[in-house]
Parts: sequence; structure tokens; C-alpha cells
Amino acid sequence: MPDRNSIIEKREAEKEKDKVVVLDFGGQYSHLIVRRCRELGVYTELLPYDMPLEELKRGIEGNIKGIILSGSPFSVHEPNSPKCSSEIVDLNIPILGICYGAQLIAYVNGGVVGEGRKSEFGRTELFFEDSDLFDGLTERGSEGGRINVWMSHGDVIERFDGADIIGYTMNSPVAAFRISNIYGVQFHPEVHHTDKGEKILWNFLYKICGCERNWTIESFVIDKIEEIRSAVGNDGRVICGLSGGIDSSTTALLINKAIGDRLTCIFVDMDYCEKKKKKRL
Repeated sequence: MPDRNSIIEKREAEKEKDKVVVLDFGGQYSHLIVRRCRELGVYTELLPYDMPLEELKRGIEGNIKGIILSGSPFSVHEPNSPKCSSEIVDLNIPILGICYGAQLIAYVNGGVVGEGRKSEFGRTELFFEDSDLFDGLTERGSEGGRINVWMSHGDVIERFDGADIIGYTMNSPVAAFRISNIYGVQFHPEVHHTDKGEKILWNFLYKICGCERNWTIESFVIDKIEEIRSAVGNDGRVICGLSGGIDSSTTALLINKAIGDRLTCIFVDMDYCEKKKKKRL
């Protein structure tokens, strides 16, 4: 079992690794964005949309290499819609706005966001120009191209003066844009319905943010087991409520791997398990 000093040293080393943060505006795919980025090898955290700007600045001075703004069911025109600080675009760090996130970037920078006049839902053909974000989507030497992407939005960015328009659809004149190292896409690259969406995210993480590949699920499990052992100690015991759901089952499994029979699980009947599963638990 590793000693506490080695665990502390390892944690400090982990803090130095590159990471990307996703600001969550309540979109249905926020957690999926995090998952996709981690699958591509970059540690990614989901943070609330109203994360204090000063905390983000400190993170950028450390190991935050990029920020992704998630989608949202809200409209940027709603008075109570979630909005991060408009100064986020001045942080001199790569940003990718997805759907609502793209609309928000345009909105706070003087772009025209139309309210629900040309909504798009489902697979849509995107026409795109050459850019770092779309690098490798077409054959070398081609100037731009077209792919099918997944749209799910009511509002539309109708005009964005000062931005380079790098993508459009039949109903979205500004379906993708760039301002220096800030990008916005009206579609969802994180869902499998978008052709080459993984490549688009890869381009943002590695080509635009300059991240290093540093995360795997195996390393995550090892880190969590060490954290549990450090917290519990050599003689401590743990009681865990087990409902049969994914969260409690995963927690119990990790604790069991860390401390073995010093874990005692208590079944918490939430009345949604089948009888056979209850007996197994």
C-alpha cells in the first residue's frame, strides 16, 4: 500500500496535467461532452456556468488549456437564462461554444441572435471552410467541404460581424465561426449523429488547445483507489448504502478494491430494483 507522502506527491503531479473545463449551462449533452473529451485522452471537468472568473483565471495560469461552453434549453434572450461573465472571451485561452454556448459568445460580442425563426432539429448538412477546427475532415488540398451534423436549437445566429464564418447550413448562416482562438459551432460534435464529431473535438483539444494526452479510465480508477485508501487509513472501516443504481454500485466497487472486507454495504431499497436483483444485492 502506498504511503501518504507518495499519494500526496502523486496528487500534486496530477494537478500539473493539462485539462479542459466544460461550463455547464444545463444542456442535455453536458456530461457527454466531458466523456468524449476524456475518451480522447484529456482530463476534463464539468463546472457550473457561473464559475467565478477569478477561479478560472487561476486555473488558466495553472493547467487549464481550454474552455468549452455547453448547450442549454434556454434562449440567450430570456432574462433568467444562464450566462457566464462576458469577460471570459478576454481570458486569452481557447474556447469552444457548442449550440447555446456559441450563441452566447455571439450575443455578448454584438452578434445578432434570432429568436426561433429558423430552428433546426436533427441531421443537417453543414458546409464548412478550412480551419484548424475542421482540419482533416476533407482530403488534403480541398478547400472546405460538407458533412452531416446534429442540430438541436431554436434560436439562430443570423449575423456576427468581426468573426470569421467557417460554417453554414441552409437555415443557419452562421453555423460555425472563429475569432482568434475562440470557436463556436451551432451543432453538437459530441453526439455520434454528427459525422466526424470526434475529429472536431480532437482538433480543439490537441491542435487548438495544445493539450497532452494524459488521461485513461485505468489511471482514474487507480487514483481513486489510492484516494480512498488515504482517506480511510490502515485500520478504518466504511459503511456504504447500496441501492443497486450505477452511482452506489460503482462507489461500492471502488471502495471494495481499496480496502476489501473493511467495507460493509447496507442495501437501501429505493423500490425500483427487480426482486431478483434485490436478492443478489
